[in-house]
Amino acid sequence: MDGDRFDIPEIDAFTRPYWDAAAEGRLLLRRCGACGRAHHYPREFCPYCWSEDVTWETASGLATLYTWSVVHRNDLPPFAERTPYVAAVVDLDEGPRMMTEVVDGVEGELQVGMGLAVAFREGVPIFCPRGGSRTAVRASMG
Repeated sequence: MDGDRFDIPEIDAFTRPYWDAAAEGRLLLRRCGACGRAHHYPREFCPYCWSEDVTWETASGLATLYTWSVVHRNDLPPFAERTPYVAAVVDLDEGPRMMTEVVDGVEGELQVGMGLAVAFREGVPIFCPRGGSRTAVRASMG
């Protein structure tokens, strides 16, 4: 199908609060009421203690870079137009680890442990170096 995009998630009833918040420029996590641990990606149960006593909470939006890879080729739309881009794993200040993209940084300046802050592109959370321009578009997803 022409026009398919592989960077926009499929939203369902459970994840709608997450994506609605992202469209507003807020990053949400799930926190367990039983063990107190936060987790990401959103699940209906705690992946640590299996409790179903989990609620949404707004994250600080701050993270540190855990690892990254520079992608030079990706033929899926719209990634081809974005290459090269930085696919990354970050440690959110609240504890969970998250897969994302790092923008507004020069590849050679990235280093493990550097501070990052959330930004949003078309309602999808991405990260940029703390103190960076955070110019990513905060547009809504359909």
